[in-house]
Amino acid sequence: MSEEITAVADHHHDDIPKGLSRWLFTTNHKDIGTLYLWFSFMMFIIGGAMALVIRAELFQPGLQLVNPHFFNQMTTVHALVMIFGAVMPGFVGFANWLVPLMIGAPDMALPRMNNWSFWLLPFAGMLLIGSLFVPGGGPAAGWTIYPPLSIQTGMGMDLTIFAIHILGMSSILGSINIIATILNMRAPGMTLMKMPLFVWTWMITAFLLLAAMPVLAGAVTMLLTDRHFGTHFFDAAGGGDPLMFQHIFWFFGHPEVYILILPAFGMISAIIPTFARKPLFGYTSMVFATASIAFLSFIVWAHHMYTVGMPLSGELFFMYATMLIAIPTGVKIFNWLATMWRGSMTFETPMLYAISAVALFTVGGLTGVMMAITPADFQYHDTYFIVAHFHYVIFCGSVLSMFGAVYFWLPKWTGHMYNETLGKWHFWLTVIAFNVTFFPQHFLGFAGMPRRIPDYAQQFTEFNMVSSIGAFVLGFSQILLLINVVRTIKAGQPASDQVWEGAEGLEWTLPSPTPYHTFVTPPKVS
Repeated sequence: MSEEITAVADHHHDDIPKGLSRWLFTTNHKDIGTLYLWFSFMMFIIGGAMALVIRAELFQPGLQLVNPHFFNQMTTVHALVMIFGAVMPGFVGFANWLVPLMIGAPDMALPRMNNWSFWLLPFAGMLLIGSLFVPGGGPAAGWTIYPPLSIQTGMGMDLTIFAIHILGMSSILGSINIIATILNMRAPGMTLMKMPLFVWTWMITAFLLLAAMPVLAGAVTMLLTDRHFGTHFFDAAGGGDPLMFQHIFWFFGHPEVYILILPAFGMISAIIPTFARKPLFGYTSMVFATASIAFLSFIVWAHHMYTVGMPLSGELFFMYATMLIAIPTGVKIFNWLATMWRGSMTFETPMLYAISAVALFTVGGLTGVMMAITPADFQYHDTYFIVAHFHYVIFCGSVLSMFGAVYFWLPKWTGHMYNETLGKWHFWLTVIAFNVTFFPQHFLGFAGMPRRIPDYAQQFTEFNMVSSIGAFVLGFSQILLLINVVRTIKAGQPASDQVWEGAEGLEWTLPSPTPYHTFVTPPKVS
């Protein structure tokens, strides 16, 4: 009898479902990771198209292409799509693919919930993008959806609020699953301090999500009741306080920035040691730096609010607390540089992306220290300097790291090598175009150009033209990534099991392509 059961179990593990039902009903962590990554890329393209509408309008002063109300909808929905639709699901996709492989688990701890947490996303995405097509148009209050604008706009704002609820639900379910998997399903011998840094960064990120997402849910629910049920939480006309929304929003919003960056730190910490052919310098300090960043992210929220009329003691507290975050972040950058120092480095596409992510994220970090200084921030606040800073942190820190991670792990997933020449073209076009787009915006901000405006004074024209040209090159160069990934899946050169000389971790002990079911028998970690 036991032999029959074993045979059935083995047969089940060889069986790969086919057709549409495989993707609709799958509970396999690799399939769900793939769904997340394709969804993320699709939203990245949609959000990027909105950014190009913004930059096309700003190519010259005056109103050329779109009316100011639609321009405001584009700035709002672009940001919400990129943050909640592209970057966060992208990282969850990598977590689904890699966390079980890295800790020697056969799957995620809660596979059916995993399926559900993905399938919430397409519907939320449709609500968010669909808000642009209802009477009155989409939300037009900036991605921070501050009242009173967000109380006064049409039904597109209601759709956005529901979309945020569903996206948040997906994030919370995914986080519970990741924490449960990491804490309960590690292979024998894999202690917490033996886990790869990507696993560490994702566990800490998952706790951040559990703490921060319900705060946003509360804020947008109060907004909804202000709009339709006669409450006055944020409506000054009824005795409410619009500033209270800012406090609640940024109590979510600042940890959110680290939710968007910590998994990228884990990816960089896997890629750099592989191509430097040295172990990561200061593993323990990296773990503690990550935890410190997560803790500090909850006590700095009002540095987004220096200009609202806070008491001086409040401004000083948030200034010093913000500067404190530079210390653990500096530890990480130092450790990556020390890992590369005197290593036998080679510069394949993943390494180029990792190095550029570190270098350009550091630029974003330095402008962040500038903005931490309260009196200086009065000058920068709500100018294009903030737009430049934010994109250097999120695009360079998160998106470039994800691009590098795609090239790094894709050969292991598919069993085929990507095209290195195409990868390098994608890298150079992306990084150069990014800098051409966003570096001039620092100067626009210094000169006083406000953000989120469709028109501007004549003296800002040249830098805006340069910025818009860079944006179009940046957008269209992503087609190279799509071509490379599709070519790799269909017909790349066969990849070896190890893929990269010097790559360490349980995922590299598996065959390439990674089998549909892995670690049915847990590996032993010595």
